[in-house]
Amino acid sequence: MKITAKELAMPGLGYAYALGILALTTSCTATSNPSAQTQQSEKVTQVRDSPKVATTIIVIDGSSTVYPITQAIAKNYQADSKNQVQVAVNISGTTGGFEKFCAGKTDISNASRPILKAEMETCKKNGVAYMEFPIAFDALTVAVNPQNDWAQDITIAELKKIWKPSAQGKITRWNQVRASWPDRPVNLYGAGKNSGTFDYFTEATVGKTRSSRNDYTASEDDDVLVDGISKDPNALGYFGYAYYEKSQNKLKALAIDNGKGAVLPSRQTVEKVQYQPLARPLFIYVNFRDNQNKTLVNKFVEFYIDKAATIATAVGYIPLPNDSKHLNYVHLYEGKVGTVFGGKAEMNLTIGELLRKEGKF
Repeated sequence: MKITAKELAMPGLGYAYALGILALTTSCTATSNPSAQTQQSEKVTQVRDSPKVATTIIVIDGSSTVYPITQAIAKNYQADSKNQVQVAVNISGTTGGFEKFCAGKTDISNASRPILKAEMETCKKNGVAYMEFPIAFDALTVAVNPQNDWAQDITIAELKKIWKPSAQGKITRWNQVRASWPDRPVNLYGAGKNSGTFDYFTEATVGKTRSSRNDYTASEDDDVLVDGISKDPNALGYFGYAYYEKSQNKLKALAIDNGKGAVLPSRQTVEKVQYQPLARPLFIYVNFRDNQNKTLVNKFVEFYIDKAATIATAVGYIPLPNDSKHLNYVHLYEGKVGTVFGGKAEMNLTIGELLRKEGKF
């Protein structure tokens, strides 16, 4: 039984079909790999049903940006005693997560950018088919310490001036970025090279993916960056919006000026297509493989799709509309394998454009 994206346009039909298929379909996916838990990353959250010890493990790794959403959903899922499964949610960055995912070591990969061509080839080589689900939007945030009373906004050109590779060892003081700013050192904090945030930020600001100076405090864990900036009056750094929102008392966000005026990150500015080019979609990728645990993994994914918008809002991200939930259900039930992005990220993508892409999957 199939429903096409076109049929979703019929009033009430997409959701009714989705619920009907949910009741009738069997699930699709994933192998557990307990040994993956031994590969410790910077942060690991294990959520399990107590007091019973679950025998099946769903292993999730990847983006620290997506981590708060997945962590919260996993905890909610485990609150139901009927779900006899253990969920391990790890952080190793989007790129690090895809390395494990495409090697068949994880069931789900959190990603703050679409899967890249090289990663697609690795997955193909290793026989790992995958399903792509957009789950929220992020307003990638540039932040400083609250003691910084001189910077209120920053242009994309100034961000390029700071972060381009040739700035290393040369652009080291605030007045070198903008003449009206003080002659004080500028201490930089940013995503590590295994992070999808690093890939996206460098392309959006410098103009080339992974093109960046190296003399900065780097981490795939956004909490590390928040902590560093909150203690350093001369700091400037970038990370996912949820990390800014939960630590607003310790940080100050800079408005981003792309030539059309300075705009602060928020749900409203993302939805109105004003916060560009640092607004971006967030994803989970699900390993589509036929084995004894596929029903358990797909049951978790169904729950994830259902709760994504609510949880994304609660942790500080921008939820996708119900149309996205319906499309994700359809793609899950039909076993839609692959990506709509062709192996590269897209700058200035809007929520509407994302939905149109997914509708053509």
